[in-house]
Parts: sequence; structure tokens; C-alpha cells
Amino acid sequence: MDNYTLNEHNTRLLVVEDDIELASLVQEFLSKNGYEVDVISNGLEAVDFILNEQPDLVLLDIMLPGMSGIDVCKTVRTQFNNPILMLTSLDEDMDQMLGLELGADDYVIKPVKPRLLLSRIKALLRRSVVNQTQLESMNTSRSNVTDGQSGSQSNALEIDLSKRSITYKGALISFTTAEYDLLKMLIDSAGEIISRDEVVQNLRGFEYDGLDRSIDRRISRLRKKLNDDSINPRVIKTIRGKGYLLCAPIKVIGNKLDD
Repeated sequence: MDNYTLNEHNTRLLVVEDDIELASLVQEFLSKNGYEVDVISNGLEAVDFILNEQPDLVLLDIMLPGMSGIDVCKTVRTQFNNPILMLTSLDEDMDQMLGLELGADDYVIKPVKPRLLLSRIKALLRRSVVNQTQLESMNTSRSNVTDGQSGSQSNALEIDLSKRSITYKGALISFTTAEYDLLKMLIDSAGEIISRDEVVQNLRGFEYDGLDRSIDRRISRLRKKLNDDSINPRVIKTIRGKGYLLCAPIKVIGNKLDD
């Protein structure tokens, strides 16, 4: 067990769902499991609530009046770092992946299986607690790592496996679960080219069809967060016709020895 615990009784969830009966059932089930649960049925109202109230997790339906769940996710993501769990009846991969590409952390397909929903929520909240605790700790007590040159911050990409945190040039970077998993895969194969097929197979569980560009979009978001120049990248290179290459020096701490 890790050193981080989650008290459900102090945890506030938001359910954004326009199916009143389903929303009521989900609210009742989650409340019985110790969570404080708010329900909103309109996408526009959800945006205001999320930004103003900052719930610990949002369970977000895709098909909503006022604003779609995908647009809600896209709108709030730059100002809301807590988990977003998409809820959809659209059993189509593109809709699910589009939600993840815009910043959602996971998705559940209707009809909802209560125990599966609960396990997904607990996993996302647990991960969020670890990330937030690490962020606060590093912001208040972490000294800058130097690369041997006086006063210079390290250019190494540092990953702490036990806390799922990533630091670059002395700054802790905030990633979604999907972004972290991709960067972790690149770090595991640092110095080697990883093909799109390998990435898709490992992260999504099926073979690359030659058309899907969701991984490319995720790579683009990683570069943006790392301030990596897409023309002359210093962290992640795209090798035309082959795949991706992590070219920055790395430091691994936590469950592995430092490089």
C-alpha cells in the first residue's frame, strides 16, 4: 500500500447527466458509498459549476443539452485538473478517444455497471490524490536539480514511478492519465524508436489501422506541455515513417534506480 489515502466522506463528485432516472440511480449508489454527489443535467451549467466549485471528480455524459460533454471537457480542462470520467452510450471508438484526447481521464460505456463505475472512480481519485500531494510537496520543498553548471537547471526529464510525477527543467508538469501513460512508454524505451503500432497496441489494446491520428495529437499535447519545439524538438522526435523517439536525457526515481 502507498502512503496516500482517500477519505470518501470528504470527496465531492459531480454527475453531469440529462437522463434523470440514471442520474438519480448513480447519485444514490455513490452516496451510499460515502461520496457527496451533485447532479447537473445541462452542459453549460456544468461548466460554471466545475470551474467555480472544483469538484474532486466529474462523471460527464457525452450527449447533453446546452453543450456536449466533449465540449464541456475541452472548455474546463485548462482550469480544472481533477479527474474527468466520460459516460457514454456511443459504443464507437472515435467518440471515446476524442473525449480522452481533449483531456478526459477514462470512460465508461452505458448501461453502467455500478461496481465497475465505482472501481474506476476510486482508481482515478487515488491517482489524483497522489499527484496533488506530490505537486504540493515539490512546490514547497523541492530544490532545483542542476546539471553541473553553476545555477543551471537540469534538462533531464525526471519521472518518479512511485508517485506518477514527471518533472522537466526543474518544474513539475501536470499530465492527464492518457498523457502520462504515453510519456512513460517513451521513457521506458528512451533512445529507441517506438512505432505507432507499438504505441496503439500497448496503450489501446488493438493494432494500428494506419488512419488513426489520436496518438499524434497526444504527442502534440505532450510537446506543448514540455515547451518542446515541433520543428526542432529536444524532447520527443517524430521519425517519419517509423514512429517516435524520446531524445531528452532522463532520470528515473521511485521503483527503479536513477539513471
